Amino acid sequence: MKNAESKLDKYKTGVSAAYLFLAPALVSILVFFFIPVISAFIISFTDFDIYSLGSYSNLRFIGLKNYIDLFNNPLFWTSLKNTFYFVLVASPLSIFVSLGAALLLNSKLVRFKAIFRLAYFIPVVTTLVAVAIIWRFIYHPRFGILNYLLSFAGINPIDWLGDPFWAMPSIILMSIWKNFGYNMIIFIAGLQNIPEHLYEAAVLEGANGWQQFKKITLPMLAPTTVFISIITMIGNFQLFAEPYVMTQGGPLNKTLSVVQYMYQEGFRWWNMGYSASIAFVLFIIIFAGTMLQLKIQKHSA
Repeated sequence: MKNAESKLDKYKTGVSAAYLFLAPALVSILVFFFIPVISAFIISFTDFDIYSLGSYSNLRFIGLKNYIDLFNNPLFWTSLKNTFYFVLVASPLSIFVSLGAALLLNSKLVRFKAIFRLAYFIPVVTTLVAVAIIWRFIYHPRFGILNYLLSFAGINPIDWLGDPFWAMPSIILMSIWKNFGYNMIIFIAGLQNIPEHLYEAAVLEGANGWQQFKKITLPMLAPTTVFISIITMIGNFQLFAEPYVMTQGGPLNKTLSVVQYMYQEGFRWWNMGYSASIAFVLFIIIFAGTMLQLKIQKHSA
């Protein structure tokens, strides 16, 4: 009996110590995440603006008016369409490029792998604003290196960021170059966790490279691919810095994203309540997309 009570006391002491060590992190999450999120959710049902900052007496509860106005605003649907365009095109391409680079660097054909990994990962840790400014020079219609290279093929100069047709593809190309190195490192880690004896057995059975990739590599990489797909989708839905620096949402709002639209309403026009409603609509879209991917992965497993 005493032995059981002693074990129970040790367990309670251990639990108390665990909560004590977790307390700073939990308090930080509560103060800097949950409280702001709940406050923003409440604000989305008010007409919070610059006058409310001066005096809370100017704050009025307006119910669902912000959400109704949002869904009746053509500019919101334009920004949402642009964001979906970016997500649906950039996400698969980024995953494909990341996987291809990971397969190449994980193979025995490439020497000096560490140098290539470093080179591919450097854009990830480089400031996005600096990268966007450099790519603006690359895309320059008169002096950009891209048009200079195309001139050798007899192609006339293209206004990459000023043409409504080419503006979003140009941002997609820059974004893939900027971010694929992060996913590549995760894919490499996933590839290195695949047991080598599976490939050895496949070779003994006469399987070629494509069959090994289809029957071994892809199934074993499924959890890694799902994780990368989710974080890539979430990151792409939060598209902001690239169009903000490179195009300011133009031309003709062809690169205006939901987050940029939210920023303009909240910090340019000070419609904070309306801006908060945009944030929660975007949250619902991202949450639904994440649940959909997890459900698809569960059924395919």
